[in-house]
Amino acid sequence: MPQVPLLPGRGLTLALHDTATGEVRPTSPGPVARMYVCGITPYDATHLGHAFTYVTFDLIYRAWRDAGHEVHYVQNVTDIDDPLLERAVATGQDWRAIADRETALFREDMAALNVLPPRDYIGAVEAIPSVAQYVEDLQERGAVYAVDDDLYFSVSADPGFGSVSGLDRDEMLRIFAERGGDPQRPGKADPLDCLVWQSERPDEPAWTTSLGHGRPGWHIECTAIALDHLGMGFDIQGGGRDLVFPHHEMCAAEAQALTESVPFAQHYVHSAMVAWQGHKMSKSRGNLVFVSALRHAGADPAAIRLALLAHHYRNDWEWVDEDLVTAQQRLDLWRSAVASDAGPDATQTIQWMRRALADDLQAPAALDAVDEWCRGAGTSPEGPGLIADAVDALLGVRL
Repeated sequence: MPQVPLLPGRGLTLALHDTATGEVRPTSPGPVARMYVCGITPYDATHLGHAFTYVTFDLIYRAWRDAGHEVHYVQNVTDIDDPLLERAVATGQDWRAIADRETALFREDMAALNVLPPRDYIGAVEAIPSVAQYVEDLQERGAVYAVDDDLYFSVSADPGFGSVSGLDRDEMLRIFAERGGDPQRPGKADPLDCLVWQSERPDEPAWTTSLGHGRPGWHIECTAIALDHLGMGFDIQGGGRDLVFPHHEMCAAEAQALTESVPFAQHYVHSAMVAWQGHKMSKSRGNLVFVSALRHAGADPAAIRLALLAHHYRNDWEWVDEDLVTAQQRLDLWRSAVASDAGPDATQTIQWMRRALADDLQAPAALDAVDEWCRGAGTSPEGPGLIADAVDALLGVRL
């Protein structure tokens, strides 16, 4: 955890868009703000879509800290999943070696971008004993059934199923088939029911538990990790917008069926998609811009972060090379301004930054406020240092 400067005064109440309600509304954490953000499946390096998501939730972390909250941030890494195994087969490498290497690179990229680390960083593999226990608990409640030797969660066990995404059934079925679901599998009670335990397959890793020899389904891993480390009713469940359905919908349904209480999370917050070459960045398409490649080509990580912050977290956008050029020019302006012996008074600028971020993370407006300060004139000897601290504390950009 890097040192984060403390600013004079106190940050404002953070309001964020909630996917479940479709409204921007205040967050209301207690002394400890609790946040779960879904992590990577480590079969390829960190691309800018990943970075945009984790910088978004880093802004939330920083805004809460500035408002006086301790933050309990939990993130998983899906270090066993079909795409990882497919990559291992395609490349002839051991799946564990790929997962370890790509997880290490992801953490290196996040540190370079000055993203504050989670308190708990939990791999799906290490959560398997907990997953097995939760699946047994769901079985006892009649919410899990067998199809051949696999186990499925019945979405009908949660009366509120569908409340996170707000999708109709036809749209759910379409997206479920696109994003790892198996709606056409014979023997399922409902095409939308999701896998929670997969029995051992030939030439695939498996673990021995009370459920037999196998491995977890995707959604139940995050359900288990969130419940173990944060409990029900935590403040934010977050990730990219492509996780709204089925992943976050299924996680909520499983948890709510397990505990017979609602909600799983108070807020569902989702970042937008980043495109390149006319299409959303995706590993299947291969149109990826990697953070590590930009860094190794000489890009300043602070400029990469500024290029991401120039876009509001809920608006889809497309990366172009000029984004990095513009961000470097902005970084040079800021560094030159804070290197001065004196500058404009920083009090009002810090309040503008706080107000912009508290209003659904209006990061571009916060950047504009700093630009305006840098172009102003003044004789305050404290101004440059306070702006440097504010840019670090609130925006995560070290000058």
